[in-house]
Amino acid sequence: MELSKSLQYNELQKTGIKVPNTVYAAGKDQLLHLGKSFKLPFLTKHNRAGRGLGIKLFYDYAGFEKYITSNEFEDSRDGITLIQEYIKPKTDAIIRTEFVDNQFLYAVQVDTTKGFELCPADACNIEDEYCPANATGNKFMIVEKFSNPILEQYKKVLKNNNIEIAGIEFVQDKNKELYTYDINTNTNYNSIAESFSNLKGMKSIANFLLKELQK
Repeated sequence: MELSKSLQYNELQKTGIKVPNTVYAAGKDQLLHLGKSFKLPFLTKHNRAGRGLGIKLFYDYAGFEKYITSNEFEDSRDGITLIQEYIKPKTDAIIRTEFVDNQFLYAVQVDTTKGFELCPADACNIEDEYCPANATGNKFMIVEKFSNPILEQYKKVLKNNNIEIAGIEFVQDKNKELYTYDINTNTNYNSIAESFSNLKGMKSIANFLLKELQK
């Protein structure tokens, strides 16, 4: 599941979860062909990804073609690149929901104004905004008492695939329509966001593993 966006979307859709319109291309020629008829604006991203690898936003085909045919083009590790409908966030933020032992732990609001590399791990956030003295500028913030019917659907997807620990991300458009676009089975937590909450990802995992050992 971690290694394939196409597999993720297939499993999400089986449970009735809406995902952005997406097509899959193997190689530059197929990318260029599919891009010609894909509704703008759109994103490209790696099928085998992480940390926002390969994510580019295009508002016109000329810019897309220039990128694909340039030396800047970065291919996915498995050779499959996605062209995906761009869902503009209603509030310039996405939501990442965390699960441990297949139970909802908390939701994190992530600021997207500075790009698509939204990895919450401390090692991914070494710029000034991560500095502990600048906690108010942290782009990750735990949402208190988050509730949404989508959580039960997420739990079903995880259970169907024997996944006990994961982070699942969604975006809400201007019409409040919710689109799920990523499942992270190698999930990470942001220490600054957690410093303002009693909920702790790694502690929850430790308690879960202790229960597993006791079984």
